[in-house]
Amino acid sequence: MHHIHSMLKDHFEVYSPDFRKYGLLNSYLDTLWTGGRWLEGPVYFGDSRGLLFSDIPNDRILRYDETTGQVSAFRSPARNSNGHTRDRQGRLVSCEHGGRQVTRTELDGSVSVIADVYEGKRLNSPNDVVISSDNAIWFTDPTYGIDGEYEGNRAESEIGASNVYRFDPASGALTIAAGDFVKPNGLAFSPDESTLYIADTGATHLEDGPRHIRKFRHENGKLAGGEVFAICDHGLFDGFRLDVDGNIWTSAGDGVHCINPAGELIGKIRLPETVANVCFGGPKRNRLFICATTTLYATYLGTCGLPYF
Repeated sequence: MHHIHSMLKDHFEVYSPDFRKYGLLNSYLDTLWTGGRWLEGPVYFGDSRGLLFSDIPNDRILRYDETTGQVSAFRSPARNSNGHTRDRQGRLVSCEHGGRQVTRTELDGSVSVIADVYEGKRLNSPNDVVISSDNAIWFTDPTYGIDGEYEGNRAESEIGASNVYRFDPASGALTIAAGDFVKPNGLAFSPDESTLYIADTGATHLEDGPRHIRKFRHENGKLAGGEVFAICDHGLFDGFRLDVDGNIWTSAGDGVHCINPAGELIGKIRLPETVANVCFGGPKRNRLFICATTTLYATYLGTCGLPYF
């Protein structure tokens, strides 16, 4: 695949003319902070003008202050937190490798456990999370946090599988939403929530394992379909977010890939480090924050992210 010459800054790589409107002529790749080991789980809080993100091996959640540019520790130790989101009530929801659980940080700062067992067996190590408009909490549960000591605590999987779960806060029921993944990872809804996209990074554990994003039809809390939507051409698709046009902005080995709703790669944001996750933020949600191994980057785009995610 050849990229198209464009007037955009060097970190934008254009594969389709459709991508040109998303890159800004005077938008640079900003290096906001460095000093992590494996940065993950960015989530933006507009009311405090701050971005929270995980540094999993260093067992801390960091906070980037958009008004000062300073980074400080938000929670340390942090039970090897990975992915985060914000619920419809403005609270932080976190996936924790060390705690093998999904938690919610209440507005007074106390932490409550949302899910830690399925049918009496401990979860593996919840990885990433998204919340639908009915307040259901969807999360993935691969084994990366129990595979070794670096990103959590080594343990055997009690469930014996890596599933996608849906937690219904009204009934308290935890159900398997999808049980046919090797290692489910990032996940996000389309703008109208009719589609749930879920990454499978099973290539970390199987020689020719999956390195793709799958596409599910979503209706009334149930998933159907699940065909392969896009295959990663460099490394793995890990965490991702969608913009208001339904494009997926996903992590990959060589940067951030932009994939349109038809599953076509239309452009890339080139980065010098492997990207783990991204999120939209800033007061207008038009700034993409990028967690890439040791460093937090950002760039302004000609589009806006979906709210909350």
